[in-house]
Amino acid sequence: MAYDEHLGDRIRQILKSKTVPFHDKKMMGGLVFMVNDKMCCGIHIDKKFGDSLLMAKIGVEAYEQEIHKEECLPMDFTGRPMKGYIFVTPKGFDMDADLDYWIDKAVGYNKTLTK
Repeated sequence: MAYDEHLGDRIRQILKSKTVPFHDKKMMGGLVFMVNDKMCCGIHIDKKFGDSLLMAKIGVEAYEQEIHKEECLPMDFTGRPMKGYIFVTPKGFDMDADLDYWIDKAVGYNKTLTK
């Protein structure tokens, strides 16, 4: 099963509309979007969930606020949750406004990181 290419196109369009310089990179069977040479967001195929999930690097503080939402899962494909990263199920990014919300969170956090 390949990652959701349509979702990849949607993410690209949002990043371009925000004039965020980025490049994408195939990684771990999914697709990662790099902003300022740092992982910002991406698509991960989750075998347990059975679908493509949105991965967003939102930071620890935002993670604590968002993880309680029904559409959010800890990013734990290694068996241990990664601090500051979150998975969002398709229900959480089906609508363009919802996807935009998560991309904003990830890009906003990315801007706080030093090079």
